[in-house]
Amino acid sequence: MKAISKPAPAKFSANKEYDLDRFDLALLRTLQEDSSISNVALAEKVNLSPPACLRRVERLRQVGLIRHYVALLNPVALNVGMVVLIGVVLDRSTPQSFMDFEDAVQKISGCMECHVVTGEFDYILMIRTRDNQSFNRLHAEQLLFLPGVRQVRSFIGLREVFSTTRLEF
Repeated sequence: MKAISKPAPAKFSANKEYDLDRFDLALLRTLQEDSSISNVALAEKVNLSPPACLRRVERLRQVGLIRHYVALLNPVALNVGMVVLIGVVLDRSTPQSFMDFEDAVQKISGCMECHVVTGEFDYILMIRTRDNQSFNRLHAEQLLFLPGVRQVRSFIGLREVFSTTRLEF
């Protein structure tokens, strides 16, 4: 009879590798769903004792697998429901021009994400704002003054199909 082997534990690599067992993976998955869950409820959900659960969660934080905890807010209720994706092309591709742009874009009102990308653009930004008028003002007062920008192309979201913060692993 052939022996059934256990799957190898998942590895995390960002300078170091960490062996993640089924308890660690269950903790991470559960905390993604509700980071406000009490330690006692979390421990029960993943079949650990509360002290063991607390130690594991603290270790996951210390090694950087859990960066921080947040509350996900309702953008529509807070009057910033309009999403604009923006493609940016820089006029030069030098380390200094990239650094200058990256420093400046972090100060743009409502900018939630900035990614270096391949293809037609150098960067893709995701901005949340109130409406067309507020975006037009943001464009005229902030985006046009970002350093080293040759071209900005905006794509206004018409309807959100889905959005998630959940990582699949």
